[in-house]
Amino acid sequence: MTTTMAPADPTVGGRHGWRIVAALAITSTVGYGTLYYAYAVLLVPMAASLETSTTAVTGALTASVLAGALMAVPVGRWLDRHGGRALMTAGSITATALLVAWSQVQAIGQLYAVMIGIGITGAMVLYEPAFAVIVSWFTPDRRPTALLAVTIVAGFASTIFMPLTGHLTTHLGWRGALLTLAAVHGVVTVPLHALSIRKPPPARTISPSTRPDHALRRVVARAAMRDPRLWVLTAALIAHGAATSTIGVHLIGYLTSRGHPATFAATIAGLLGVLSVTGRLALTAARRRIPVTTIVAAVFVIQAVAVFAMPLAAGTRVGAVVTVTGFGLGFGIASLATPALLTYRYGTAAYATIAGRLAAPVTVAKAAAPLGAAAVLHLDGGYTLLLGAVATCCVLAATGMLTRPGTRSSSPHADTSPEVSGSRR
Repeated sequence: MTTTMAPADPTVGGRHGWRIVAALAITSTVGYGTLYYAYAVLLVPMAASLETSTTAVTGALTASVLAGALMAVPVGRWLDRHGGRALMTAGSITATALLVAWSQVQAIGQLYAVMIGIGITGAMVLYEPAFAVIVSWFTPDRRPTALLAVTIVAGFASTIFMPLTGHLTTHLGWRGALLTLAAVHGVVTVPLHALSIRKPPPARTISPSTRPDHALRRVVARAAMRDPRLWVLTAALIAHGAATSTIGVHLIGYLTSRGHPATFAATIAGLLGVLSVTGRLALTAARRRIPVTTIVAAVFVIQAVAVFAMPLAAGTRVGAVVTVTGFGLGFGIASLATPALLTYRYGTAAYATIAGRLAAPVTVAKAAAPLGAAAVLHLDGGYTLLLGAVATCCVLAATGMLTRPGTRSSSPHADTSPEVSGSRR
């Protein structure tokens, strides 16, 4: 007899579910701010202190991101089997210790070792595990709001922590700044993860002869791996991830090459974090009437047009603001669209496993693209060639979002969500 899941209890989520959302919004903000965004501020003083090049120090961040990509798959499996509480608490404790260790490095090799550890712990505490916890707690009608709340708050991580890190570095030096950030990270994230996160009430089943959870997860995960739509989505997100990470790293350099002062270029680049929130709000507002894939594809096309226009318009301040705004609208939209698409197609039984397998190659692309872009800048054409490649990636990502190589899964474990399909209630 086939086991069929009954509709999820509409009370799932409840007050404790929203307490979890609040906790994860705070911990994601602190996590991204201390483990990722602080690095850009500390890069130059670290290079000077360690008597090495900024290129070598930047490579440590790349190694960190790649380590996180490798951890995405086992972390996803763990989350599906055991939930997020132990994993995220252990990750927070370890990340705090690594921030302290980071403040004490004396050689470039030590920095690489610490940053690889931070990349691993980042995979245990940032968006992917937070999304997996939220997906397990909320029904399809409430899930978009819960995910949006976390991404909106965490979208300001760079706005909060980059100036804070700069202020701390000015007054305490980069080592003192890291010790302070470690204290903030430990005091905030460890208790919130330990005390707030727990598994949701078990879903009810129609048949008492329900298959064990781990067996069901394997079946769903294998079916997803055989679904061509997953690989088209992965390819689209790889292209878009490469585009966004390239702009994120090289935008300031490009704007200064067009004659803008460094302070203006840094301020405009800082808009990307705020604009990512705007794009996420627009996605949430439109998704009940328009399919998510259509919205996301349209935003990717706007990004492509904005980047294509940069060589013509970005030489003036107004043109720079307009083109960066156009690109920034899609800067964080993929992080919100991906959970919606995965749960709609494959349900929640193996969400973290599938999301981890998708995140791994996308994260690798995000880590490698800026390095490849640096090589492109040494070719004839320089930034013009680079911007053409970024815009082409956005077009390919939009095409991938609109490509439908098969029909929607008939699995009874897939969610039926009007927010994804664009249908009305």
